[in-house]
Amino acid sequence: METQRIMEFPHRNMDKRPKKRPRLTWDMPQPVPPTKVLPTIYCGQEFANGTVPNYAYSSIYYKGVPSNGSPPWRPDDKDGHFVFAIGENLTPRYRIMSKMGEGTFGQVLECLDSERKEIVAIKVVRSIHKYREASMIEIDVLQKLAKHDIDGTRCVQIRNWFDYRNHICIVFEKLGPSLYDFLRKNSYRSFPTDLAREFGRQLLESVAFMHDLRLIHTDLKPENILLVSSEYIKVPDYKFLSRSMKDGSYFKNLPKSSAIKLIDFGSTTFEHQDHTYVVSTRHYRAPEVILGLGWNYPCDMWSVGCILVELCSGDALFQTHENLEHLAMMERVLGPLPQHMIIRADRRAEKYFRRGARLDWPEGATSKESMRAVWKLPRLQNLVMQHVDHSAGDLIDLLQGLLRYDPAERLKAREALRHPFFTRDLRRCGYPV
Repeated sequence: METQRIMEFPHRNMDKRPKKRPRLTWDMPQPVPPTKVLPTIYCGQEFANGTVPNYAYSSIYYKGVPSNGSPPWRPDDKDGHFVFAIGENLTPRYRIMSKMGEGTFGQVLECLDSERKEIVAIKVVRSIHKYREASMIEIDVLQKLAKHDIDGTRCVQIRNWFDYRNHICIVFEKLGPSLYDFLRKNSYRSFPTDLAREFGRQLLESVAFMHDLRLIHTDLKPENILLVSSEYIKVPDYKFLSRSMKDGSYFKNLPKSSAIKLIDFGSTTFEHQDHTYVVSTRHYRAPEVILGLGWNYPCDMWSVGCILVELCSGDALFQTHENLEHLAMMERVLGPLPQHMIIRADRRAEKYFRRGARLDWPEGATSKESMRAVWKLPRLQNLVMQHVDHSAGDLIDLLQGLLRYDPAERLKAREALRHPFFTRDLRRCGYPV
């Protein structure tokens, strides 16, 4: 028997990377659906001007698919993922338009909400106990965020949730691509400094908002920061104007709107919960997490620092797959780890150090390729100067505060928002800060 437990929320108006890196985004290429259920409308295609045509709701017709009601019951796949066909209903209210992405948690489907006549994104969680439990925790977090984020500008807005055929389904507003996907589709060309500054300001406001609510995101990364709009424009890329004009590489895309929202609260923890296990995606993982020293709010701030570098350079700051190499990259970019953190490292991290005094590098390197990956990295100041044409001094100073090894000395979110990198131009314009 199907069960539907629905909680309504007030409706408001509206590869360069290592191959093992997970891509958990809402804007991945769609698989080609079976011919018999292909809709005769445009569904998620990209257009030259960056816009998508309106869906012709009244003209949608799928042969053999009822206009309302439930699809035939099918068993889940071997991993517990929901099996569906494009055009079918996910409860009588939601019609499946396309598959937007897939991750460890399950799938994200683009659906038409027949009641509100809007397109929504529905996270369909795998029918496995631990993922169902994690999704209920995420719903708890989303409810808390929605209660306090009155204007809905900081974090993705939950519409409702329900339990459908043993799958927890969370309904969200539909947003644009992630910052990671935008970089990827732009050949990993960096954002202009002023745009990266605006992204950073909004990200810090969202993080400060969460920290005020005693919540720690623990998985901040460009994949979990979504543009509100999918629209973009093409502009000349002056770095490429003097090079070959093949494939239009002298142009790059920029989003029409700088508005962003934070997503994916499946790993979010409350202040009082256990903070000893490993958190964060590898590239954005703070040193205290790797060393097993426990973590708290500052782990989010380390991730913000890594993200800012990536937005300004186009590449992840620490592109690595294992802990020793990761620590070696940190020392290459930021200088040696503090001795007091090395001494306190837990048993699992002791193997990364020689006699508990210094990092076991390059002696402990797994390959020459790993050694080269570390040696090619510049110091933080030089890295920023390579990519930032103005405000470089302010940005370097901000990053040095966000990427301090000792979490007790790391900038807090509201302290970072008061940094000259964000306030200097406002003061020039006469705005209060």
